[in-house]
Amino acid sequence: MNRDDVDWAGYFPAVVTPFTESGDLDLDTLAALIDQYAERGMHGAVINGTCGEWFSQSADERKAVAETAVAAAAGRLRVLVGCTSNRAENVQDLASHALAAGADGVLASPPPYIKLFPDEVVAWYEDISDRVKAPLVVYNWPHGTGIDIGSDLADRLADIDSVVAIKDSTPDADQFFETSRRVRDRVRVFGPYMSARGVEVLRTEGGDGFVGGGSLNGRPDPAFWEDYWRGDFAPMQEYAERADRLFPKLWLPGGWAGHFGSYQAQLKALMHMLDQPAGHVRSPRLPVTDPAKLEAMRAILLEEGMLTEKAAA
Repeated sequence: MNRDDVDWAGYFPAVVTPFTESGDLDLDTLAALIDQYAERGMHGAVINGTCGEWFSQSADERKAVAETAVAAAAGRLRVLVGCTSNRAENVQDLASHALAAGADGVLASPPPYIKLFPDEVVAWYEDISDRVKAPLVVYNWPHGTGIDIGSDLADRLADIDSVVAIKDSTPDADQFFETSRRVRDRVRVFGPYMSARGVEVLRTEGGDGFVGGGSLNGRPDPAFWEDYWRGDFAPMQEYAERADRLFPKLWLPGGWAGHFGSYQAQLKALMHMLDQPAGHVRSPRLPVTDPAKLEAMRAILLEEGMLTEKAAA
């Protein structure tokens, strides 16, 4: 398999997993969120990734989340299911279930905590490829895994049979764009193209898509990519300029956490402000409850025109 075996492109929100305030899985809210994403024209969705708090779910819960998301999408957008684990057998179990439920592909990072060496990373994905034999996304998540998949290593991974894409969340922009140049002939690349620098790369070299933390902008997120496919770069540039202003106001450098709370907790708080189904975080994550922090987030959304005074009241 390679990039031509899938049609994945555009904006894929990294979907939060909603929990109730008491910590129970809230599948009804998840279904409502997926429905909202479909109505707003998202091109796909990534389930049970970092934003999805897979790390605080049991295997059965992760399977229930996958089933709910695929059913709610109902073919209206592509669904990729995160299957990261510290054991290849667990990845295989989760992936087999997701694919049987109707997922379009699966995603996995190198195993967290272990900090594999490059040859071990290659062997890890070769093992998963042999076990799953379905479209597989390499997820480069340095903050969570302790390793950064550089361009040379990505080049090796792109030749593994089941690998058709890479979601590259490196904090190193130079490295990302070099990886994009190196592997896009074989795999689809999802990363920070929705920036002023990214727009220029799209204009001159091309790119495939972006997996964002939810979709705080709503319809403008997939519209960015539809403008790209039409060759209409002016609105893309406007979007990118606002994104470049907004990101440092809300998120720490590298995008692994918010200024006001953990990535998941801050994202869910922002989603609530924007009337998006989000639910609550689950322990060990804690919600953002400080009124001053919540007001600061509202002020940023107002300043960037993402929230009106009436809605913020």
